[in-house]
Amino acid sequence: MIGRRQELNLQFLQIVDALLLAFAFWSAHTLRFMGYDWRLFDTVIAPFREFQWLLFVLVPFGPICIEAQGFYEHPTRKTFAKSLGQLGRGALVVGLIIAASSYFLKLNLESRAVMPLFALFAATLILFRERVTISRYRRRIKTGALREPIILAGSIADMHDFRHAFTADQVMEIEVTEEIDIQKQSANDLIAALHKHTVGRVIFVGDHTQLGRLQEHIAACEIEGVEAWLSADFLRTAIARPDFDAFGNKPMLVFRAAPSVSWALFIKSLIDRGIALVAIILLSWLFLLIALIIKITSPGPAIFRQSRGGKNGRPFQILKFRTMVTDAEMQRDELARMNQNSGPAFKSDRDPRITRIGKYLRKTSLDELPQLWNVFLGDMSLVGPRPLPIYEVEKFETTAQRRRLSMKPGITCLWQISGRSNITSFERWVALDLEYIDNWSIWLDIKILFRTIPVVLFGRGAK
Repeated sequence: MIGRRQELNLQFLQIVDALLLAFAFWSAHTLRFMGYDWRLFDTVIAPFREFQWLLFVLVPFGPICIEAQGFYEHPTRKTFAKSLGQLGRGALVVGLIIAASSYFLKLNLESRAVMPLFALFAATLILFRERVTISRYRRRIKTGALREPIILAGSIADMHDFRHAFTADQVMEIEVTEEIDIQKQSANDLIAALHKHTVGRVIFVGDHTQLGRLQEHIAACEIEGVEAWLSADFLRTAIARPDFDAFGNKPMLVFRAAPSVSWALFIKSLIDRGIALVAIILLSWLFLLIALIIKITSPGPAIFRQSRGGKNGRPFQILKFRTMVTDAEMQRDELARMNQNSGPAFKSDRDPRITRIGKYLRKTSLDELPQLWNVFLGDMSLVGPRPLPIYEVEKFETTAQRRRLSMKPGITCLWQISGRSNITSFERWVALDLEYIDNWSIWLDIKILFRTIPVVLFGRGAK
């Protein structure tokens, strides 16, 4: 399955899984509700209408969360254990959304037994659906029902390289009925081949020097009403992933070197703001206590504000508990020789500007707490590359250093859990940020958040 057909198939499977989740939840509640009469449970629970709000979370977000874990990718090449693990990680994200919804909207979840029963039923139904889908797919492959006839057009060398790059799935799903050498054969030859083979698409391969010939043959496809697919791999990119979008009414080929707008990023934003708001409310007493201690122990404001580079370098005002003397910024140039980091970022474990309480706040990362407000406002994320001051961003020398600005900055990141101040090479810091950007997923965020906890509690790498 390739192109639009694959996209439609994915959407169909997500709708089916959403319905299975709804059925699993109804079945779990019914079993728990009727279980009192059957003497399976000691107490009776509220009727289903008291639990219906959960469907508004499970049905839309369930399929999205498991898709974010790669559940729908390459089903025929997955083991049962991998599918189960992807479902489990997706369920964890859904659980966080349910917890946030329950807290903010003050919705009750009276029976604890309903959710474990639902998880068991849902996993069974979705995994069974996946096995049935895989079995049906393999059966259709064997009968040839999925093999799509196409025509390949381009130079002999390009067509040869293109065919040898077919994946195992493409070999099973595509039948090249004829090859058209655009350097020797005219558009009329292509039209004759279209009439002979009755194909639904022609795939064109070639480099930029053949665009004139390619355009002529693509125009022939347009007249015949046959889809023309142009391979654009002559535009070489090492990192960026190609995609299509529209600029007004003009089609655009887009190369993205960072995660694009998606439901997964939307869920990341919801989780960020939800956790930030809960943390601000629960830790408000700690905010006040720290602010009071700072005011008592050193003159100046309790909150430090600084302009930092956000997504794409856009400036925003970061909030931190003040850990330095009030004129610290004016002393910056004088202390440049004490920088222990290579590159534009300044770091020194002998910085004389740090106050006594400031050293403790940095060691425990408590000075970062006000950034939860930045997360709630949407300037930052819980996980992402650490934002640097604007004057340090202006010193970036390489494109790799700039690319770390392609995602929203965060409170914690791979650098944070890999040693923090013990990493003195700015290039290593940048490499960790780019590793995060290139491999981003909601599950990676969750793992970084959990690994941040012991780092903060034991002050590893903090100075």
